[in-house]
Amino acid sequence: MAESSGTNGPTNFDAEYDVIVVGYGYSGGIAAIEAYDAGAKVLLVDKMANPGGISVCSYGAMRSAHNADEAFKYLEATNGGRTPSSVNRALADGMAEIEPYMRKLAEVNGAIVNPREKVANYPFEGYDTFYQTLIEEIPNFDPDTYYPHVRGAPGGARVFKTLEDNVAQRDIDIWLESPVQKLVYKTDGTREVQGAVIQTNNGIRTVKARKAVILCCGGFEANEEMKRQYWQMKPVLAATTNSNTGDGIRMAQELGARLWHMWHYHGSYGFEHPEYPYAIRMKRLPDWIPGREETAVVQMTWIVVDKFGKRYMNENPPYTQDTSHRPMEHFDSVTQEFPRIPSYVIFDEVGRRRYRVGAPTRNDPDAHYDWSQDNMQEIDSGLIKKADSIAELAVMIDMEPAELEASLTRWNELCVTKNDTDFGRPSGTMMKIQRAPFYAGQVWPVVSNTQGGPEHDAQQRIIDVEDNPIPRLYAAGEMGSAWGHLYMSGGNLAECLVTGQIAGKQAAGLDPWG
Repeated sequence: MAESSGTNGPTNFDAEYDVIVVGYGYSGGIAAIEAYDAGAKVLLVDKMANPGGISVCSYGAMRSAHNADEAFKYLEATNGGRTPSSVNRALADGMAEIEPYMRKLAEVNGAIVNPREKVANYPFEGYDTFYQTLIEEIPNFDPDTYYPHVRGAPGGARVFKTLEDNVAQRDIDIWLESPVQKLVYKTDGTREVQGAVIQTNNGIRTVKARKAVILCCGGFEANEEMKRQYWQMKPVLAATTNSNTGDGIRMAQELGARLWHMWHYHGSYGFEHPEYPYAIRMKRLPDWIPGREETAVVQMTWIVVDKFGKRYMNENPPYTQDTSHRPMEHFDSVTQEFPRIPSYVIFDEVGRRRYRVGAPTRNDPDAHYDWSQDNMQEIDSGLIKKADSIAELAVMIDMEPAELEASLTRWNELCVTKNDTDFGRPSGTMMKIQRAPFYAGQVWPVVSNTQGGPEHDAQQRIIDVEDNPIPRLYAAGEMGSAWGHLYMSGGNLAECLVTGQIAGKQAAGLDPWG
């Protein structure tokens, strides 16, 4: 047994590694791979029985860049001065290497890696340098069979399978169902990290990290108290997992970490199901770029109204799955309530038949719900209300019929001219709501993932409140993301790959303590 003194925990360690990686999603997998390849003995731990976090549920389109300098210009703009240039620079440089990096990882299982030209969401300088790297196929791999507990796009599962296969090829120890309770660190004022206390199926183990600990354990979308304290609007429902409860943020705070971007989260709006533990986001429609509204040509079948039946937003902003929750934040100081929480989506029989309006995602073997293709299951269960007239529908959802009828009349008038002069929804997404029966579904703000957490520098070292790196403590992925103002589709996936590489290499390159 190794020994240490002057720490906040036990002086004896039950096991020793060079690097402990906390959290086994994209960033944790990459960090473990890179630390091992740099010569470190690595322990990879996750609190859940099934690794993958929310990464495995993603679309799997990793945001990549043809030119790092152009990518840097974009990141400087999209982060709105809330992220240091050095951090943006490191992310931009890494984005330019994602495609060849994934091609190298894909050699382990013959995965087919293909690029897809798709520029960034907003027309900031440098936006057209971006594209997406995807894994389109893995021979003899069926995501639904291999990950039956996951609901999401198959691309995300393919990326995670490729990371799993790479981890399995290396002598990396993996402990699942092993939440980290706290970090072990010196109490001599340096707060140098020395290991972690981990709850395992065989009891509590205190593990030495000779070089560093890397926190890759995600954000706090499943921590209700943190959401209440850091966000104005409430409630905000989580879409994918119950595991991201801010554990790494709490551990880093104990060592004096400075926090950033706590207000910012990747969000949308969606349904709350009484027998399903996660919010169900609305169907994702294609993104569009401001100034190129004519490219938004997929009709959205619904409009959104507040508690009083009044429309108040562009239901299809450029990146609906990221910012469409933001208009719901309005607080009425007279009534002391959020009049847009909950809101209601309104659609008609034509919309009901066009496509399913809900899209559950999850990484949870105990959650079982799939949205019906024709929306009838949800209508029959009462999750979506059905009526033969708008007036009847309004009564069912406790609204003044005249208000809801006026909103629908106005909307249909705008659809005639294909010009939403009220809120600027692209013309190609507009369609009348006029054919009975009519439908209403209650919707709430939804968080897909948070961006806030401990601040880090370009080397992924966690920074304390006095602007100093905490010795031997690193972060990667969404555990304090660099996205500080506007997100970019595929950006968190890219960040997981880039920051996981940086953190793994930096941690493995340290001299052992003691």
